[in-house]
Amino acid sequence: MPELLQSQAAESRVHQSGYGPAIRFQVNLPARWNHRSMLFGGGGANGTVVTGLDQVPAGPKTSPTPLAQGYVTYGSDSGHQAGPATSRDGRFALNDEALRNFAGDALKKTHDVAMRLTNLRYDSAPRYRYVAGGSTGGREALLAASRWPRDFDGALVLYPAWNAVALNLDFGQMTRQLAKPGAYPNPAKRTALFTAALQKCDGLDGVRDGVISNQKRCDQVFDPATARVGTLPLRCKGGKDTGPNCLSDEQIRSFRTLDAPLRLPYRLANGERRYPGFTTWGTDFGRVFAHPLQATVITLNLGLVAPASPMPAVLAAGSPPYGATFWDEWVRFAVTRDPGFDTLSLDPAHPGRWQQRIVELSRLQEVDPRGLRTFARHGGKILMAHGVHDGLVSNRATQQLMDRLNADLGKPLTREAVRYYEIPGYGHAASTVFNAEWDSLPALRRWVERGRAPGAQVVADKVGVPTGRTRPLCEYPTWPRYVRGNVNAATSFRCVQ
Repeated sequence: MPELLQSQAAESRVHQSGYGPAIRFQVNLPARWNHRSMLFGGGGANGTVVTGLDQVPAGPKTSPTPLAQGYVTYGSDSGHQAGPATSRDGRFALNDEALRNFAGDALKKTHDVAMRLTNLRYDSAPRYRYVAGGSTGGREALLAASRWPRDFDGALVLYPAWNAVALNLDFGQMTRQLAKPGAYPNPAKRTALFTAALQKCDGLDGVRDGVISNQKRCDQVFDPATARVGTLPLRCKGGKDTGPNCLSDEQIRSFRTLDAPLRLPYRLANGERRYPGFTTWGTDFGRVFAHPLQATVITLNLGLVAPASPMPAVLAAGSPPYGATFWDEWVRFAVTRDPGFDTLSLDPAHPGRWQQRIVELSRLQEVDPRGLRTFARHGGKILMAHGVHDGLVSNRATQQLMDRLNADLGKPLTREAVRYYEIPGYGHAASTVFNAEWDSLPALRRWVERGRAPGAQVVADKVGVPTGRTRPLCEYPTWPRYVRGNVNAATSFRCVQ
């Protein structure tokens, strides 16, 4: 890491009315500046200062960080400090200004302060300004590009929660099902489902390598009610819960709920009326697996404790599904603003008196794809990727975003500005199936600064196979099909549709 001549960590009160908590932020000003800047997004409900010292999401651990390359880097806590529910904590949403800051305002405030400090230090503004983030940070990167399109030139976007309110509503549908008696699948049962899906679908891409790449075909042929684990049925005998290695009918309904779209009889502010559900067959929702990363996988998926009312606490020893806590905190503090509200009583499809409030929150929190038109027209570029087997933010939702961009901006303009890739086996930020590393920043820089559109991309995994393996990073809707050669080499695969 280069020497930092100046590092600014402070509480921002720019544009602050005094009603909300201070925005805590950090700006890093390198000794050898490359005349570029990068805003880093956060994660979950934020509440922790993003220091800007790390690699971009899914960036190679062996490559220099943006700061080490000479970027001015900066980030914030989005205007509140996390409480007992950590990155799921929603108590800040009781305050209007704190809610607006989280919904996007803190991005602009932090950016303006960072640009002022950059000018003071170097007597110059950046030539190129970038933004990067994953999950909530991916939503924030898209918000920055859509709401302040002339402030940024390029965006790296990973597994973006762009339609955050629709996602929260889908979490509600999931949580209400998982809270039913006997509906919550423990890690052993998730392991059984994962094993059954792999058994049925792994070879559909031309090779059995522990990764399901032909997901579309898998969704057509896999049925948990008739699938097998080895020679035994995945469905428990008679549909009753008879042991740890099978699924009862109620647990099968839970996984079908995850897979199914949530359809809304009302429109959200960006025009959407649905959340498309999760890629479920072949996704690791937190199985039994001895690997240091697996604890993170469990936490970010279905956890270790069934949802209930009141929602069980987030504890290091075990917590409810991440999405269940997120739904619970959002409903109690942002929607109803009643900390004692029973969130299992709220039907996300038919919220009654809370419908208008939900629509208002969607206007605050969600990306409107139509807002990216100006960013695209002035030459802004977006590189975006999502793991096919993400159990927290659905890759189908990012497919939905691409459909919206093609419809709202037109296919030619979308093609000029956006490239979207899907990564089979990759979960949400961490995976023990295929833990993706993608050297995305050089490709984005070449596109933004030299007009060279991304060519063939490669993604690496050093977790699923101890010796390491690579795959072609396939632009959606293509996927990597095995052709011939070393199964662990990207050159042995072709992106096909």
